Amino acid sequence: MAYQVLARKWRPRYFPEMVGQTHVVRALTNALDNDRLHHAYLFTGTRGVGKTTIARIFAKSLNCETGVTAYPCGKCSSCCEVNEGRFVDLIEVDAASRTKVEDTRDLLDNVQYAPTRGRYKVYLIDEVHMLSTHSFNALLKTLEEPPSHVKFILATTDPQKLPATILSRCLQFNLKRLPIEQIQQHLQTILEKENIAAEVSALNQLAQAADGSMRDALSLLDQAIAYGAGKLLNDDVSSMLGTMDQNLVLELVKKLAQFDASAVLEQVANLSEQNPDFVMVLGDILSLLQSVALAQVVQQQPSIDNEAILQLATQLSAEDVQLFYQIALLGRRDLPLAPDQRGGFEMLMLRMLAFRPSTTNIKVATPKPAAATPIPTPIPTPTPSKIGNEWNNIINELGLKGLIRQLALQCELQREGNTWNLILSSDHKYLLNRKNKLEDKIKEKYGESQIVNIGLGKIQTETAAVQEQRVKEDHTQYVTKTVEEDPFVVFFKEKCGARISNIEVI
Repeated sequence: MAYQVLARKWRPRYFPEMVGQTHVVRALTNALDNDRLHHAYLFTGTRGVGKTTIARIFAKSLNCETGVTAYPCGKCSSCCEVNEGRFVDLIEVDAASRTKVEDTRDLLDNVQYAPTRGRYKVYLIDEVHMLSTHSFNALLKTLEEPPSHVKFILATTDPQKLPATILSRCLQFNLKRLPIEQIQQHLQTILEKENIAAEVSALNQLAQAADGSMRDALSLLDQAIAYGAGKLLNDDVSSMLGTMDQNLVLELVKKLAQFDASAVLEQVANLSEQNPDFVMVLGDILSLLQSVALAQVVQQQPSIDNEAILQLATQLSAEDVQLFYQIALLGRRDLPLAPDQRGGFEMLMLRMLAFRPSTTNIKVATPKPAAATPIPTPIPTPTPSKIGNEWNNIINELGLKGLIRQLALQCELQREGNTWNLILSSDHKYLLNRKNKLEDKIKEKYGESQIVNIGLGKIQTETAAVQEQRVKEDHTQYVTKTVEEDPFVVFFKEKCGARISNIEVI
């Protein structure tokens, strides 16, 4: 007997056998059990997530000789013919090869005729988004009001290309990508039934490579079994997929966690001996950093090496992990633009070390800047409440926001007892429409007995807005000077020709 590939051999034949897509299975099961059947269904989702499989099970449920049921017998002639792909009343159409309006009209000409064998005539149109505009127009009327013996099932990987008129006539179900854990568990179940030994790490690699598609996972599993001569070993699967030894990636992240630039570059050199795709390496680093971040939060996360993950989780701060992740994520996008992959990857690693707080001890290979002096710990940003007059303090105590705060900042306060005279420059008279709200805030805080007058006049002293702006400028100058004098920055400017293009102070 000819060999049957795993994707076909283990295709689900009943709803309970479906892996994932619980939301779709539940809706269809309830519809079948309660006899609430729509005339047109649309299944959307990426390749290999079960669109066609669910459609075939649904067709079998409609035409089982025991009656319309969510649990077809699987033994009657109708069920057997659907399983074998020869049920005459299940018309499967590949829209990608039948895009012309003439093809659609030929198809619809037979809709009016009763089913030959079954209870319903089921039209399964795959990749329906490939139909032409004229084909959609020809389909519209029949799709909206088909004969009672006809059901339409449409499937597509690109629902955005479907006209709104088609979408509005169908019940739409979006099939989700399958999670790695679910794919891995299903592969394990199949291998147990096939009596094939496998390492868990090898299955994890296949599940990740499948990218949410069960069909892709089963195809890769077939390939891996052949590659390993009937066994699934981690090293064999890595070699087949062309993936990097995860221990090398783990060591690289460890060097990053030590903030040792020389060790990081040395580890990159070790990686390059494997002739890797550095874009894929960045993907591995992103997955590793995600595991570290989760370990910092929940302290339980399956990973390459759980003990090593927990160690990194304690060695790196949450801020460092997020910074590394963001730089790696953006670098993965930009790496193809680099003159060569290794050079771009090295700059990416150095960028992770460069964008660090100045208080961090980063190890840099000699030579170092000759006159590098310790940089003082940055002082906190001064606030107007600490450097300004009474009005600055009151503004902060009132907790003002938006235009009300802007009005207060631009005013000069002249206060005598419970009388508040707030003077606003004519340059900011547009803010006067908020004066009633500012008066209410003052009275709410200091009592209804307060008399508040807000009007235009000549400002005699420095407003809170001017003082606040001066504090920001002073702090920006301080931060800029601190960064420019940082020994690590000085080293890269002198030895690598680096330059600071912009410093944004938040």
